[in-house]
Amino acid sequence: MKTVKYVIEEVRRNGDKAVRKYTAIFDKVELKDFKVSKREIREAYREAGRETVETIRKAATNIRRFAKTQLKNFQDFEYTENGVTVGQKIIPLERIGVYVPGGRYPLPSTALMCIIPAKVAGVREIIVCSPKIKPVTIVAVDLSGADLIFKIGGVQAIAAMAYGTETIPKVDKIVGPGNIYVTTAKKEVFGDCGIDLLAGPSEILIIADNYANPKFVAADLLAQAEHDVNTKIFFVTNSKNLIKKVNDELKIQIKKLETKNIIKEAFKNKKVILVKNLEEAIKIANQIAPEHLALQVKNPKKYLNQLKNYGSLFLNSYSAVAFGDYCSGPNHVLPTDGTSRFTGGLSVKDFIKIQTYQYITKRGAKKLASIAKELASFEGLDAHKKSVEIRL
Repeated sequence: MKTVKYVIEEVRRNGDKAVRKYTAIFDKVELKDFKVSKREIREAYREAGRETVETIRKAATNIRRFAKTQLKNFQDFEYTENGVTVGQKIIPLERIGVYVPGGRYPLPSTALMCIIPAKVAGVREIIVCSPKIKPVTIVAVDLSGADLIFKIGGVQAIAAMAYGTETIPKVDKIVGPGNIYVTTAKKEVFGDCGIDLLAGPSEILIIADNYANPKFVAADLLAQAEHDVNTKIFFVTNSKNLIKKVNDELKIQIKKLETKNIIKEAFKNKKVILVKNLEEAIKIANQIAPEHLALQVKNPKKYLNQLKNYGSLFLNSYSAVAFGDYCSGPNHVLPTDGTSRFTGGLSVKDFIKIQTYQYITKRGAKKLASIAKELASFEGLDAHKKSVEIRL
């Protein structure tokens, strides 16, 4: 927190100069220009290759379709009764900032997940910050519809978007995951701008019974573990036999993976829980409230309404978490560390404001007056009461 506060304060005071300084310190990159130029965008498409561009385009289509379906549930309305007209307007945010991590690997999928719902929601301007941005990420950002791309990351990028610099516009809200410093920076600037959520290390909880394919269970555990050495992994089952089969599969499959060192470290904290029945497994899942919850059981939809706390739910053996990470449609920016108890994943609603209005006639004021006066009296707010009485 001390480091984050210091960097944020410098960016607030010195703008681009501070951003350039900390990009050189933390990312070991000397930048003259932050903005990704149109020429760089064209070159990124060429470098990424036709096949990669088409893959991103297909994922974008599915995510856009899902975001548009979500948007249909957020509508303007108005109704009048007894001289009182009330309504709501769905108003998109003006400008948002998207943080796309760089790190060991490019994350074009995060660009798709964060930008497309904002675009569908009607956000006027979308800016993106990403450190050491790779061509494939530039293509994903551009295809998703972002307006400006900046090749900076870290605390300095969050501060720059929150407060604005000579080059980087100030935004109304920042979305997108990052490392512990980026997450701390988002926490620090919250209030000066909005944020989506404070995401920690990735999580998976798999509930499986004898119906499950041990190869699929093992593959999903391995896939999630390769995210980070701090990934939280839970395997809950009512079958001792399945535990043995899954462990055998893990030993076989891990040998072929390039990320096995990360996985082995993450697996040190893996928890395997044997339960009496699936009802007990459901209770455990609701208590843990994992980021990713997978049901590889017979008739998984039977348990849909019993599951209350999760970031995203994967029903059936063929519903690999990887599909949700990349291309099935629902967002992969999800709550972690039990926060799905009170929030869901990123969606169209994160980029809109529901704002209400009212138009009250004299007749309507008379109808409401006694209620308002009584409540004002309860709360000891005499001027509130008088502002109603003066209209009668």
